[in-house]
Amino acid sequence: MNIYVVRRGDSVDSIAEKFGIPVETLILDNQIAYPFRLAVGQAVLIDDYPNMGDKPPLQVNGYAYPFIEADTLSETLPFLTDLSVFSYGFTIEGDLIPPMASDDWMIQKAEDAGVRPILTLTPLGADGRFNNNLVSVLVQNPKVQEHLIWELGRTMLEKGFGGVDVDFEYVLAEDRVNFADFVRRLTQVMNLFGYPVSVALAPKTSGDQRGLLYEGIDYRLLGEAANRVLLMTYEWGYTYGPPMAVAPINMVRRVVEYALTEIPREKISLGIPNYGYDWPLPFVRGETKAVTISNREAVQTAIDHGVNIYFDETAMAPYFRYWQYGIQHEVWFEDVRSMKAKFDLIKEYGLTGAGYWQIMRLFLANWLLLEDMFTIL
Repeated sequence: MNIYVVRRGDSVDSIAEKFGIPVETLILDNQIAYPFRLAVGQAVLIDDYPNMGDKPPLQVNGYAYPFIEADTLSETLPFLTDLSVFSYGFTIEGDLIPPMASDDWMIQKAEDAGVRPILTLTPLGADGRFNNNLVSVLVQNPKVQEHLIWELGRTMLEKGFGGVDVDFEYVLAEDRVNFADFVRRLTQVMNLFGYPVSVALAPKTSGDQRGLLYEGIDYRLLGEAANRVLLMTYEWGYTYGPPMAVAPINMVRRVVEYALTEIPREKISLGIPNYGYDWPLPFVRGETKAVTISNREAVQTAIDHGVNIYFDETAMAPYFRYWQYGIQHEVWFEDVRSMKAKFDLIKEYGLTGAGYWQIMRLFLANWLLLEDMFTIL
C-alpha cells in the first residue's frame, strides 16, 4: 500500500506504470471520473495488496439515513461490522418515532452481509434539531424511561435490530447524572437480551470543559454505563464556523488522550468524518454558511477550477481555494492521508473501533486503506 501525491505532468497512466499496477485498478480504487483528470496535490491510494476479503479486527460502524443509495450501501457493507440507522426519535410520553422513510430494506441488506443493524436513538425535534428539553423530560421521569425502553425492545425484536446507539447532544448540565443513569438502565435491560448499547460523546478535552455541547456529557459515568462509546471527533470546521479542518488531528488527539483518562480503551471507537465543507469568503460570523461536500466532489471541484490541493501538516488535512462568479471559496475535506493519520491514532492508543459520520457517499479508497492497515496477516 502506498499513498501518492499527484505532481504536475502526472496522469493515471504514468502513475499506474510507476507503481506497476493496472490503470483500471488505480481509477476504480480512487473513483477517478472520466476523462480521468487529476489535481496537483491530490492524494491517491496505490493498493497493490491482495484483497483477502477479511474484515479488519475493529468494530467499524457507519451511520446512514434510510434514503442512502442502495449501491452505495452495498459497496460499503463489506467493510462494516455495524450499520447505525439514523434515526429513531421519541415523544415526551416515551413513544418511539421511526424514521420518515422505511428502514426495513437497510436492515435486511445488513443482515445479508453479516453486519449488525443498530437502532440509533436521538432526541430530534420536529425542526430537525436536538431538543434538550425532550432529553430532560426523559431522564428525569422513570415512567417515561420505562415506556421508551419497552418500545425500543419491541421494535428491535420486530425489525431485527442487533443493538442500540444513544446519540443525545446538547444535554443540559443539570441532566448530566440523570442522562448517565438512563444509559445505564437502558444498557442493563438491553444486555439481558443480548443487545449491546453504545453512546455518542461530544469531543471533550477536559472534564470541566464549558459549553452547552459538553457540560451534560460525563465521560466517566457514560463510559461506565454503556458497552461502548463513540468519540464524535469532528465538526471543528462546521457549517456556520470559520474555514478549517473538520477533524484536525491535533485536536482529535487531545480528545482521545482525555477520554483514556476516564474510559477503558477497549470501549472506545474513534469518530471519523466522511465529508468536507466549502466556505464562501470572506467569512463573516452569523452570515457565512458552508456547503457540505463529499471527498470526491472536493477533488473534482479542484480539478474543474484548475487549482492545486494543499495539505496542512498540523491538522493533517487537505484544503484548497478557488474562485467562482467573483467569489473566493475555501474547501477542507478528507483524503487518504488524513484518514491514515486517524487510523494511525487508533493504532497508537490501542482503540478498538471506528465510527463514520456518515456513509451516504462512497469513499472507496478510505475503506481499502482501513482494510490494508488493520488486516492481520
